[in-house]
Amino acid sequence: MLAPRHWTALGLTCLLALLQYQLWLGRGSWPQVEAYRQQLAEQTRSNELARQQNEQLASEVRDLEGGMTMVEEIARYELGLLRPNEVFVKVTPPGATAR
Repeated sequence: MLAPRHWTALGLTCLLALLQYQLWLGRGSWPQVEAYRQQLAEQTRSNELARQQNEQLASEVRDLEGGMTMVEEIARYELGLLRPNEVFVKVTPPGATAR
């Protein structure tokens, strides 16, 4: 039969083993905390990209509300529109085929 002090030592050892299990493998363990940190870093990067895109779109909206300069620029660049009595000249390098 074990002496009372042995039971105390055995009980404390079991308690220590349980605490170590929680630390290394249980909920809120070191590996899980590190995984959460990585997810947080990825989400922070994603949020920063979205914030930059939102700022760019807000800037474009302000420009479009402010005047026709931005509208004209977009029409010229994306749609190839010209002003009346304006001539469009496209120069291609020698040997390149024009589409």
